[in-house]
Amino acid sequence: MDMLDAAGDFFMMVFRAVYHVLWGDLITIPLPGGSSLGISLLVLILIPAGIYFTIRTRALPVRLFPEMLRVTAEKKNTSQEGAISGVQALIVSTATRVGMGNLVGVVAAISAGGAGAVFWMWVTALAGSSTAFVEATLAQLYKEKDPLYGGYRGGPAYYIDRYFSRKRNGGRKPLIAVLFALSGLICWGGISQVIGNSVSSAFKNAFQIPPLYTTIVLVAVAAVIVLRKNATVRVLDIIVPVMAVLYLLITLFVIVKNAGMLPSVFQRIFSEAFGLRQAAAGGLGAVIMNGVKRGLFSNEAGSGSAPCAAAAADISHPAKEGLLQALGVFIDTILICSCTAMLMLLAPEELTSGLAGMDLLQAAMQHHLGEAGVVFIALILWLFSFSTFIGILFYARSNVAYLFGDRWKAQTVYKIFALAMLFAGGLAAYTFVWDLGDVGVGLMTVFNMTALIPLASEAVDSLKDYEKNGRT
Repeated sequence: MDMLDAAGDFFMMVFRAVYHVLWGDLITIPLPGGSSLGISLLVLILIPAGIYFTIRTRALPVRLFPEMLRVTAEKKNTSQEGAISGVQALIVSTATRVGMGNLVGVVAAISAGGAGAVFWMWVTALAGSSTAFVEATLAQLYKEKDPLYGGYRGGPAYYIDRYFSRKRNGGRKPLIAVLFALSGLICWGGISQVIGNSVSSAFKNAFQIPPLYTTIVLVAVAAVIVLRKNATVRVLDIIVPVMAVLYLLITLFVIVKNAGMLPSVFQRIFSEAFGLRQAAAGGLGAVIMNGVKRGLFSNEAGSGSAPCAAAAADISHPAKEGLLQALGVFIDTILICSCTAMLMLLAPEELTSGLAGMDLLQAAMQHHLGEAGVVFIALILWLFSFSTFIGILFYARSNVAYLFGDRWKAQTVYKIFALAMLFAGGLAAYTFVWDLGDVGVGLMTVFNMTALIPLASEAVDSLKDYEKNGRT
């Protein structure tokens, strides 16, 4: 027993060390007014990479935004049985991007960093959009046929494998590709637990429904979908547009209702973004980093999640899927996250003062819409979270296949594991598992970027070819 305890203590020590390296402040930069800017490893990787990709693609997020919209409007065509279209791949990735983070995460960013955090979310989305283009285009370039589900599969594990395979001999899988696939499966298991807890808590607060009942229904409905061969995309085709449009419409209603407050809200966002008030109070670093981190980890650009859906698309040119996934970052951060920010910032500050998390958002919605606002947030959280769960299990397909081969048993075992995590999370919050999910996504990002940066030139070449020959 002593040996087991010692082994457990050693594991936790290593785990906490890895967590701190990924998410803790590795570099601290002094700022005016006694503030400081703490920069984590992931920010150190993703922001410079995003800037680099933006330069290499010649400011793609701005220059080709009209083209992103044009590609989205194209007719859906698939030539392979079981394949999904480029827009359907965008819907799957949007399902996972648009999740709890768009509600709770934005609330946390503004609570800790003030209204100025919203501006830095927007800035980060521009860099993240270029990163999303590169990784999605590479996923298309290195995709392969999927003998289990039909259509195609791929993602970072596959292009990492091909990149490092060029530098080795022998038949073994590259360790970095294996570690990426494992990190993804760990991360998505942790997220499943967080989803279960968030949904059951929201329904208990809004409807006084015991968590057990909410969890049983949530898991049962999810199981019906994810344990069927190809039901996920059909369900997300319905859920994602409905929930996104519904959230946008409610936000537009609140904005129109409070139109007179908009100038002061935007003035607050821009003034606090540059620390005109926060610098004097020593809080400029919190403003910047809360906005940057929220933007980075809401849109998932660079983590390697969305390319697992991008690779599945049957599309006429790889760069088209890159453009669609770049648009997905705008949808997540510029639209959905901004909706949450507006719902909060258009409520009186004295009403939300001292509140945090869902309590803050529910208080704001109660101000805007009465008790119906509290109910609306609970229902929209359910839709966001449920779509995220079935979306991440779509992602998991390619990683499970990469690690264990074309075996239905392996696919089913992971789905049952994720459903069990969803059930456990609905009954209780296990902080360690939440942290495990954070470590998983952090490691995914590190492993993904090891191949993404050196392979970026291939994505850039694909973009050049598309602009010259591929706009059909």
